[in-house]
Amino acid sequence: MRLQFLLWPALAILLTSCAVYSAQQFDNRFGPSQPRQRLLPAASSDARLFREQIKPILDQRCVVCHACYDAPCQLKLSSPQGIDRGIHSRKVYNSTRLLADPPSRLFEDEQSVQGWRRRGFEPVLNERDQTPKANREGSLLYRVLRLKQQQPLPSTLLLPDSFELGLDPAQQCRSVERYDQIETQRPLWGMPYGLPGLSATQLSTMTQWISQGAPMPESSAVTAPAQATIDHWERFFNNDTLQGQLVARYLYEHLYLFHLYFTDRPQDGFYNLVRSATPPGKPLQRISTRRPYDDPATARVYYRLVTEPATIVAKTHLPYALDSAREQRWQTLFFGSDIPLERLPSYAPDQASNPFTTFAAIPAAARYRFLLDEAQATIMAFIKGPVCRGQVAVNVINEQFWVFFADPNNPISDDSRNFLAEQADTLALPGATSNSVLPLSAWVTYAAKQADYLEAKTRWFNQQITRGLALNEQLIWDGDGHNRNAALTVFRHFDNASVTQGLLGTLPKTAWVIDYPLLERIHYLLVAGFDVFGNFGHQLTTRLYMDFLRMEGEFNFLSLLPPAIRQRERDAWYQDADPSIRDYIFSRHSQLQGEPGIDYRTDDPKAELLHRLMTRFEPVTTHNPHQLRGSALHPDSIALLQRLEQLRGGGIARLPEVTLMMIDTAQGGSSLVSLIHHRAHANISSLFDEKAALRPAEDSLTILTGVVGDYPNALWWIDESQLPELANGIFGLQSEADYRSLVSRFGVRRNDPRFWQLSDRIAARYRETVPLEAGILDYNRLENR
Repeated sequence: MRLQFLLWPALAILLTSCAVYSAQQFDNRFGPSQPRQRLLPAASSDARLFREQIKPILDQRCVVCHACYDAPCQLKLSSPQGIDRGIHSRKVYNSTRLLADPPSRLFEDEQSVQGWRRRGFEPVLNERDQTPKANREGSLLYRVLRLKQQQPLPSTLLLPDSFELGLDPAQQCRSVERYDQIETQRPLWGMPYGLPGLSATQLSTMTQWISQGAPMPESSAVTAPAQATIDHWERFFNNDTLQGQLVARYLYEHLYLFHLYFTDRPQDGFYNLVRSATPPGKPLQRISTRRPYDDPATARVYYRLVTEPATIVAKTHLPYALDSAREQRWQTLFFGSDIPLERLPSYAPDQASNPFTTFAAIPAAARYRFLLDEAQATIMAFIKGPVCRGQVAVNVINEQFWVFFADPNNPISDDSRNFLAEQADTLALPGATSNSVLPLSAWVTYAAKQADYLEAKTRWFNQQITRGLALNEQLIWDGDGHNRNAALTVFRHFDNASVTQGLLGTLPKTAWVIDYPLLERIHYLLVAGFDVFGNFGHQLTTRLYMDFLRMEGEFNFLSLLPPAIRQRERDAWYQDADPSIRDYIFSRHSQLQGEPGIDYRTDDPKAELLHRLMTRFEPVTTHNPHQLRGSALHPDSIALLQRLEQLRGGGIARLPEVTLMMIDTAQGGSSLVSLIHHRAHANISSLFDEKAALRPAEDSLTILTGVVGDYPNALWWIDESQLPELANGIFGLQSEADYRSLVSRFGVRRNDPRFWQLSDRIAARYRETVPLEAGILDYNRLENR
């Protein structure tokens, strides 16, 4: 042990010396390194070449793995600025760090390449003498592409174990000066990593571009019509009245991650709403803080629209329309009456992290209606928002469940404003004590607050019941008869999730009913208040508090069942869970009075209630684009796939979380289908040993048309005539060998020569069917099986 202790400093010195020596060798060959100006006017010929020839290659072959915070080595190839920023060996996702990391958000935390170099980011393009040879040999991007050409993937059935795949592989973030070590020690690790290489034409195009110094375009100038629309919306967001400033702050804290677009000009792309110290008409001076509600350190905050500079990727894409109807809706909600204000609320952490305090002056009904109008996006934000690797957020939810919302038109909503004002302190969220080094003490504090809130909520509901409130399905919002956001399905795919409109799949094990306080807390816990660069304490406290919110939503649903059934269902949802966890929420709600006002007629009230809700929501759930009956498949094929959805257990456990399947029809068309595997759990209250809670005998499938899931684990490509054979293979799955045989027959593995052909077809179909919602899929979770 003593010898090891002495060797570590020596090893560190040796590695540092090697790095310095390698850099000196490059300096001797190509001159000293310094950032280069690569961004050219958008109208230049070189900029057009990038957009027309280089960007499609990067998007289709590189961005599939290099986007968002989970990009290997933090290399984001989705924008010129990300390419210029380069690589860093520090991982953004680190659940063990004791101290929060400084944020490294592209476009926010630094505005220059020099700034990123000071932060330790290393280039992937040549920053030495600008000669063709130096531009190639001094470019890490070129070297990794060339290595794949020199050492293509082996033609074996599976990739060798030397490939480090999966959710959290070891990173080899070598600078170009030290990349020869990878070329020697890991010759198969060229890029795209663990996938087929570029075509000869694509590689030639990339080589020519890199040899010329890799010129890239600045952001395109905004067209005059688009600028007029931007000016109009910036006037709306920057109303000088105190009421206008408070409303704008509320809107910003909910929309800052969204991709806004103008419905009358979708061709102009997407925009981001940002905070600025300068007003509209002046050069933007962006305010960047860890959270959207942190102190902006300026006397007046202005809200500005800026073009989204990066390629749209599915895992972070949250489209949100701005048009005259939206403006009129917001005028009605937020400016229909005067809000008396003497001063604006502060940005002190204990207040700013609590929306029930900060925005108390805005009627709760208006805030709730705003969230409900786009409820799918509101829920998706905690999955696609600041995390883009969602395990922190989604390992507290079940594999498939339906989401409903409390009706804002119910008379009890008239009394809720006073109740919320009284409970503002108990509704406080852990963001006020972010990055605590004592997470359990913080958790105890907020657990007590949540307990107090639930007890007060139960008393308040009992008062409403004595005044004639009936616990029935009329308490559930029906979307006002037209809003498709009223009924949602959440699919969990282990460490990520999807949210779709409509009630999809078979009857779920659990369901949530979300009211305004719950919906707002979900947003401020997992979106506005979540710091992806935070420490272990912050992430643990966030995860534990989300347990409370899930259980609250579940109990809101259970309250519509007969009292004798509630505990039976609760016990089924929390098998093998610690009794203290199982009883936590029920001990607070155990005094809820009265039978539900629903005439149950079967011995399965939960299924009966879900069927009643399905009938209630038919006006807003019919013609769902994900339902198989709307696909191009033959009715017999649809019936066969629906039979697969009735399977339980067996070999289902061997299927990936998400499989995208391209099915070519006899008529010359095709249908893109998502096969979603639900891993059943005895309970989802276990923090550290989720495997122990798995119940593979209860696993099931949902099969939908289109893309559901931003991170496919497998790609299949079959003729429709092969569906019976495929179905029989799934019905008969018993071993890993059976699964490998199935994939060999119908799958397109990572090293299949047809991989990019199928990938391009899937991407094209995705864009054709949902052009506003589509984005580039993420391939970091593709299996090697």
